[in-house]
Amino acid sequence: MKVRLLIPAAGMGTRLGCDMPKALIPLEGQPMLVRTLERFRALGLIEGAAVTVPPGREGEFRKVLDEAYPGVALSLVAGGAERQDSVARGLDALDADTDIVVIHDAARPFVSAESVRASIEAAAECGAATVAVPCIDTILQADGERYLIDTPDRRTLWACQTPQTFRFEVIRAAHEAARRERYTGTDDASLVRRAGGRVRLVMGAPLNFKVTTPADRAMAESVIREGLA
Repeated sequence: MKVRLLIPAAGMGTRLGCDMPKALIPLEGQPMLVRTLERFRALGLIEGAAVTVPPGREGEFRKVLDEAYPGVALSLVAGGAERQDSVARGLDALDADTDIVVIHDAARPFVSAESVRASIEAAAECGAATVAVPCIDTILQADGERYLIDTPDRRTLWACQTPQTFRFEVIRAAHEAARRERYTGTDDASLVRRAGGRVRLVMGAPLNFKVTTPADRAMAESVIREGLA
């Protein structure tokens, strides 16, 4: 199988309090994007990967990636208005003979190789897979005025992570359907599900969290300092 990696990294670091691309914010001295990509080095998925970036910031990303991975072929793709648009553009940049595409958030720098491998195996078998973890907290559903209206059974609830991994033709068809119907989903797996596909859940880990807030950044730097991941 020809497996390719797609990293959506077109977001800005506003919620982290930084006026720069989120993926280039340093974690203990190294850009977050590089720390994330390092998780895929041993899997042989950096060569030929596509990274979506904020339009007009390609030069900054190219400099960082050339320093980290000299001589490695990495495609930089200008992102769109929404993450879904950026992923669609990234898919278009991958080799046409790609069999499996692994889509992983640039802001999840601690994904395990085991989760990535499991997602690839599940996608090859079922067409689509997402890494996720069972919810351990009770989840409350509220109305528009923040009054409790339901408490779903947490035994059936999972918190979504990435990577989300797909047979190439499955995810491309799902994005084409969403574009045709002018639908914007919360993630790529939901697009496949909406298009009639089945998505296998693959066990993730608590450390595969997304760095979104200053508290998340502090926690990520603590994980690095302590060598926890």
